[in-house]
Amino acid sequence: MKIRLILATLACALATVPAINAADEPETELGGKMDKMSSAFRALRRQITDAAKNADSLAKLATIKENAQAALKLEPAWKADKPAAEQAKFVADYQADMNKFIELVSKVEAALKAGNNDEAGKLLTAMGDAQKAGHKQFKKPDDKKKK
Repeated sequence: MKIRLILATLACALATVPAINAADEPETELGGKMDKMSSAFRALRRQITDAAKNADSLAKLATIKENAQAALKLEPAWKADKPAAEQAKFVADYQADMNKFIELVSKVEAALKAGNNDEAGKLLTAMGDAQKAGHKQFKKPDDKKKK
């Protein structure tokens, strides 16, 4: 009986941990846009080479493009941590990288519309590389990684 009580208490404690961590870091508008792009991108990676799913793939690309264009108008939160003299260049570099990313999205879209799923897959890999490079350059490092 005591073990059941301990297990129930432990389960309740563990269930609240993600909620506590989520409350520590407020989500920005840009973070919300990036989350939507990330979700669509993950699903797109799994189905990009399947021509039967091109309609759904194009819908996911539209979601990515829409949120990327909205994110282009926003500024990374990390800007505030940069010296004042570097902030304008930081934002300009971010916007230039987002424009390049949007161009890649358009190329993937064109490849899918042409029925060239293999080319779309290669371009999607390039999008993933651009995403990683952009996050490395413009996304504020997590405090957890610093420790």
